[in-house]
Amino acid sequence: MILKNYQFHYSLIGTLDKPLILFLHGFMGNIDEFDEAIKLLFDEFSYLTIDLPGHGKTQVLGGDNYYTMTNTAHALINLLDELKIAKCFLVGYSMGGRLGLYLTLHFPERFLKVILESASPGLSAEAERLERIKLDRQIGRKLTKIVTRSDFAAFLLNWYNQPIFGDIKNHPESDRMIESRLQNNPKELDKSLCFMGTGCQPSLWENLQDNKISMLLLVGEYDEKFISINTEMAKISGIAQLKIISNAGHNIHFENTLAFVENIKYFLSPAS
Repeated sequence: MILKNYQFHYSLIGTLDKPLILFLHGFMGNIDEFDEAIKLLFDEFSYLTIDLPGHGKTQVLGGDNYYTMTNTAHALINLLDELKIAKCFLVGYSMGGRLGLYLTLHFPERFLKVILESASPGLSAEAERLERIKLDRQIGRKLTKIVTRSDFAAFLLNWYNQPIFGDIKNHPESDRMIESRLQNNPKELDKSLCFMGTGCQPSLWENLQDNKISMLLLVGEYDEKFISINTEMAKISGIAQLKIISNAGHNIHFENTLAFVENIKYFLSPAS
């Protein structure tokens, strides 16, 4: 769908007479990110999955500032309007979780309940933000130098060696995950990192205490960094629940899909 400054590639699965979940993928993900979870959830909900700016087949038609979190969030609200979706559930992973938190805090009237997987509110200290921007630019320069598919594959294998991902590289379906990531354009990923990375996104820490939407924070047991971040998030936001998922690092929905789905079903059920 073409909206002002964006041509979104999205998939609307199911009928709108069922509760709808908006899924937002992480950095280097795409519209297929949550396919395995959706297969297990299928009969109970309808689903909207989207290639976020810089990813998959979505095209940014305006300038580079349209990759930012603020502009992307407004564009997603416009997309919901075009699709006549007044309210929905939201599930966001990592980068998509950061974006999901921004949407929740700025457009609370649009969301029923929110699940954030391995997400953060950004960085509150200026020195931390500047250091993260510097790091992201180093990563971005590596992305812009990628020429061949094998170059990109080598970059991805190195990326998933980071401690937050635990043992994901040895997962039996890791080749499938890498293949999905290879569908992205490295130069577009660089723009996403440059304009919607953790260092340049607005800090949301100070807004957490004002949140009124029921929220579930999911983190993997091997992801110590995000356990710490989300523990603090739960303290600040009185109505946020924290759940640590076993046998998973940063990417819970890939490493422990069954537990991920069980938590979605329980939290989004009318009785919860």
